[in-house]
Amino acid sequence: MEKHSLTDTQKLITEECEFIAQHLIKKNQAYGNSFADPINIFAKSSPIEQINVRIDDKLKRLMNKDREAKQLVPEDTVLDLLGYLILKRVLKRMGY
Repeated sequence: MEKHSLTDTQKLITEECEFIAQHLIKKNQAYGNSFADPINIFAKSSPIEQINVRIDDKLKRLMNKDREAKQLVPEDTVLDLLGYLILKRVLKRMGY
């Protein structure tokens, strides 16, 4: 797909997807494949189930954000949620 033939909205979609990809690659370089190969010291569940728990945690944080407006969330919860959803798709492609 050539960028010059895209609409402005489609270019923004591409930029956001590329940003998320780079964000996930940086995290993977920093932490390794911990999402696909967890250390399993405390949690013994599968990588897919561990990703599901993280997704649930992020969704709960988003749901509670209005109630906890005075407490700022230091991380970008939406970006984390997007990342975990993508990593879940990666795990499925890896055969988990």
